[in-house]
Amino acid sequence: MPIRFDPKHGLIVYLTVGDPSLDATRAIALAAIDAGAAVIELGVPFSDPLADGPVIQRAMERAVARGVRLADVLQMAREIRAERPAAGLVIFSYLNPILRYGLKRFADDAAAAGVDGVLATDMIVEEAGEYLAELARAGLAPIFLAAPTSPDDRLEAIATHSKGFVYAISRTGITGTQQTLTSNAAALVARIRRWTGPQGQGLPVAVGFGISNAEHVAQVAEFADAAVVGSAIVELIERATSQNGAETAPAAVARFIKGLRLPQAALAR
Repeated sequence: MPIRFDPKHGLIVYLTVGDPSLDATRAIALAAIDAGAAVIELGVPFSDPLADGPVIQRAMERAVARGVRLADVLQMAREIRAERPAAGLVIFSYLNPILRYGLKRFADDAAAAGVDGVLATDMIVEEAGEYLAELARAGLAPIFLAAPTSPDDRLEAIATHSKGFVYAISRTGITGTQQTLTSNAAALVARIRRWTGPQGQGLPVAVGFGISNAEHVAQVAEFADAAVVGSAIVELIERATSQNGAETAPAAVARFIKGLRLPQAALAR
């Protein structure tokens, strides 16, 4: 099933689970939901995060060093689901940890934990047959990345096989904040809409990579269903933890998210 977004609150927040600690991640996730995040992407720590920029790479390294694994992420999902039943929860992972865990076991355990969807960053739709079958069996929504460089036949396949939402990458390259959004994002979403349907009516399209401030979120609200904020949140957590301690990170993230939502809410009125 699609993960629906209120047009005033279409915000997806990415967290690297276990950075700065499991307890801190849980508190940050709950604070983010209470501040207005529609979906939490629970990032699985991985030792070789090639698609990510330096901010998330550092967070991954810290979490891996603490021994955080996929099983911990699934337990985190279970705990968040118990405390915030209405929140959207997505496992965001490279494929390797899922395969090491066991695809069938992962699908079963993720469903039991209350996860809504799964995004495996390096799973390409053309090779996803078994992956899609296992997620469908468990009732999990597959989510695929769509890039500005993707040809139409791939975008059609991505739109056809994605069930939660389509994650449109605003630009090519690795994750990380940027000063301005490129026109590639709106053009890509318009191409994807050929197969997903109109904004707010068909399969949702979320835009991520580089979204870092309220202006970006307001811009994305004009043509997409949700904005994904990742590196800016992870960097904020890193800074708050180093300067004032991990216990200050949830409040810092909540303030940041409330600030992101204000222009979008005004735009939707």
